[in-house]
Amino acid sequence: ALGIAKNSFDTAVDYAAKRNSFGAPIAKLQMIQQKIADMALRIEMAELMMYKAAALKDAGKPFTKEAAMAKLAASETATYVAHQSIQVLGGMGFVTDMPCERNYRDARITEIYEGTSEVQRLVIAGNV
Repeated sequence: ALGIAKNSFDTAVDYAAKRNSFGAPIAKLQMIQQKIADMALRIEMAELMMYKAAALKDAGKPFTKEAAMAKLAASETATYVAHQSIQVLGGMGFVTDMPCERNYRDARITEIYEGTSEVQRLVIAGNV
């Protein structure tokens, strides 16, 4: 899921830097900057949660709650970032030449397989 999020993010950042509107790259527009900042923030949070769960497992400590949190964060981050990437690209986000439309479809399935987001929330709540 994090790979999907990172690919979507990289696509959006690259496109925003190259796409000009009103005589400047759209990356200079505040709403685009806000989307990029929010995407970067969520990716970083999900990645750190994944590393925490892995560190607990490596240390032989209980990690069920942290693994569920990491899986939930990563899958929902992938969907969020893929969606925001499509927003940044506008109409180009739906073109099959761009990875965004595929990333969105792939991201959505990460919230379903290997335990749905709802199941992950139950696992987290049961281990608080």
